[in-house]
Amino acid sequence: MNYKQTIDYLYSKLPMFTRVGAVAFRKDLHNTIAMCENLGNPQTKFKTIHVGGTNGKGSTSHMLAAIFQKAGYKTGLYTSPHLKDFRERIRINGEMIPESFVADFVNQQQPIMEEISPSFFEVTVAMAFSFFATEKVDIAIIEVGLGGRLDSTNIITPELSVITNISLDHTNILGDTLPEIALEKAGIIKPGIPVVIGEKQPEIEQVFIKKASETGSDIVFADQELHLANTTREKEYLNTTVYKAAVPIYKDLELDLNGLYQLKNVLTVLEAVAILKEKDYQITEEHVYQALKHVKDLTGLQGRWQKLSEHPLVICDTGHNKAGITEVMQNINTTDHEQLHIVIGMVKDKDITGVLALLPVNAIYYFCQPRLERALPAADLAAEAKKYELNGQVFDTISLAVEAAKKNAATNDLIFIGGSTFVVTEVL
Repeated sequence: MNYKQTIDYLYSKLPMFTRVGAVAFRKDLHNTIAMCENLGNPQTKFKTIHVGGTNGKGSTSHMLAAIFQKAGYKTGLYTSPHLKDFRERIRINGEMIPESFVADFVNQQQPIMEEISPSFFEVTVAMAFSFFATEKVDIAIIEVGLGGRLDSTNIITPELSVITNISLDHTNILGDTLPEIALEKAGIIKPGIPVVIGEKQPEIEQVFIKKASETGSDIVFADQELHLANTTREKEYLNTTVYKAAVPIYKDLELDLNGLYQLKNVLTVLEAVAILKEKDYQITEEHVYQALKHVKDLTGLQGRWQKLSEHPLVICDTGHNKAGITEVMQNINTTDHEQLHIVIGMVKDKDITGVLALLPVNAIYYFCQPRLERALPAADLAAEAKKYELNGQVFDTISLAVEAAKKNAATNDLIFIGGSTFVVTEVL
């Protein structure tokens, strides 16, 4: 199979969570272990950092990768889902995995794939580990796909575990309370391996403290160690100063990931860096400054409070649960605009009502749906939104919805596009 045939094979033959939802999630690590054993256990041949959590784990992973790249390390990065190109999931120093490696890997592994019937995600994890081992990376940042304890990535023994935060998401799989979800996410904490928790959340902090105690892992809550002051948004950057106790340790730090929610992520990243420096990773202040100012260029990250055009200002963001939309609304409320236009689509297995309850009634809505089986029909979304006095038109496609918003918007208006990662995917 050539590359296109390989990708068609992966999409059509393997259960894919983004397409069909929970039925694609495997509740054990058997297939991942089998595939990696068949490959000679590549995950043992390079160092890793494991990043989980509900929101912010993708941005956190990309920031860490950018810092290691700037520090001169050959840096692997595994994230999901992709937005435009399958190969976005697997990168080294920002460069996507070659098409030839993807095709060769699947051709070679096809016999075991036919034998054990792995999921799409299980195959991509094994592919990433094989690529990073083959290319002899110095370190790889590995983002958890879903949960933690039973996630396919959880066969690694990392240098550091990172958990950004916990909120209600994937409740049909992970549990419908924060402590239940936290327990699943805490599954990436390994014996003797330190862990950074991004936010100290009163209702679940003991879940992490107990797990770390059981594994003999040093645990630290980033937002208890570091804090921010003098934060402004200047042009394309967030500018902030990071303090440890009363001492400024990073003055006038510029972040090109300029959504306000990135302020939580940067504390997590900087606390992780502090621990990694204690492990003799050679990371300087200048590496951190340069990396965080150029994360998008260094890693190729897209879809995080991303400006698509101006006059009117068009922004997209992948936030798709209550916590994510809360952060998006904070950004919208601090962005100058006259009328707000919201192009929104969602998938069926998300907290639809929880998200809609957070949205403003004074916006003009353009209801649409992404092109996948899990998509909530746009008409159903509009009917649900009406209960919250959110009114607008229904469109057959996302492109038609965006086109209508642009046609209706005045120069000083704001068009926000989101509700689902897959809406952003189609827009990009």
